[in-house]
Amino acid sequence: MKRKYLKRAAAVALACALAAGSMTACGSDKSGKGSKEEAASGELTMAWWGNQVRNERTQQVLDKYKEEEGTTVKGQFFQCDDYWSKMATSAAGKKMPDIIQMDMSYLQQYVDKGQLLDLSPYIEDGTLDTSDLSEDAVNMGKVGDKIYGVASGTSASCMFYNKTLLDELGITIKDNMTLDEFIDIAKQVYDETGYRANLIHYGMYMEVYARANEIQVVDKLGGESAEDYVDYFKISEDGVKEGWHISPSQAADTASVEEDPMVYGSNPDNMTWCTINGSAMLTAYQTAAPEGTDIAITTIPSTDPKKSNYVKPSMYYCVSADTKNPEEAVKVLNYFTNSSEAYKILLAERGIPVSSKISEEIMPLLSKEDQENAAFITDVITPNSSALPPLAPEGTSESQDLLRKLEEKVKYGEYTSEQAAEEYFNSANEIYAEHQ
Repeated sequence: MKRKYLKRAAAVALACALAAGSMTACGSDKSGKGSKEEAASGELTMAWWGNQVRNERTQQVLDKYKEEEGTTVKGQFFQCDDYWSKMATSAAGKKMPDIIQMDMSYLQQYVDKGQLLDLSPYIEDGTLDTSDLSEDAVNMGKVGDKIYGVASGTSASCMFYNKTLLDELGITIKDNMTLDEFIDIAKQVYDETGYRANLIHYGMYMEVYARANEIQVVDKLGGESAEDYVDYFKISEDGVKEGWHISPSQAADTASVEEDPMVYGSNPDNMTWCTINGSAMLTAYQTAAPEGTDIAITTIPSTDPKKSNYVKPSMYYCVSADTKNPEEAVKVLNYFTNSSEAYKILLAERGIPVSSKISEEIMPLLSKEDQENAAFITDVITPNSSALPPLAPEGTSESQDLLRKLEEKVKYGEYTSEQAAEEYFNSANEIYAEHQ
């Protein structure tokens, strides 16, 4: 069997691990603001991951910024898994792009290794204007007593599903569905159509499971023993055996929205009726879906949905500590946070804007999908959610890689749930211990 997916995931984790071992703090002066000579050295670079919609809109904003401010910002666009490998390699060589898109799961690690610029002085002097951001929104980018990132918007983990297919079956999906209710529906959909579910994928469901069971990673895995994780692996073990959950051999070996088996495939045998991702991706999934297919959004099924749900930064804009033009780079962040012209282009592709002024301005301009996302965050998640989890500690990328490999071993029938849980609990804790 081909294992391209595993090989790529392993390569990403290895690159991250190598970079983590060699990253050191750097900067131009104690304030982090650099010199006027450095600021005049030329164009900036900005890197982001995502789909084609995000790529096109971000590039349009950079073109608009050059038109308005006269500063060239060269864009670097990657698929998600390629992005983190590239950033890890760049970080190791102290050659990261000036401005980088950052995820909550990596923020702590990059800060610990001195790879991100402290934005606090620029907020204090007004270069980065946070006057239209709530204190909670500003603090989303806080590590310790400093600010290292500005949230691009608010989002939530969610489940997308093929509403057209389920409507044809007379099935109604309700928000805050329990895991048992979901499995009953997944079995019905499979029995009647052959379409499978895609719930345990790329390690993304572990956070939902852990929060529901009050298992929290701080400097090691939560839980008292491997037994706490058996039920997690049991979901996909039973699902693949019973047919209602897609197996690795049937799923695409890509992380791109356009090739997600929910919207891409030739027949029910290699397609799914649902998938999980960030709620800000609704427009991207709808754009990628076949004509006539309506994609809808709901909460991720959980044994305790309220504990699992939370509102999060969809991603961050950060400035590299390697930049020779820190003040100019921060000005770009300010533009991406506060410019009405920028958000006429970006709209809510990276989540609902954290600026209350911008959010109010663009709401009438949003697509049906983006308005659905906004309502989902406001009306569904916010009243039924718990606090943000702690930022992921160093070693998380390696433990996530381990989790993905074990998920696949279980789906392929190479490991039982008990074997996978035992290896995950013991090996992941060894990984975290090595980083303490």
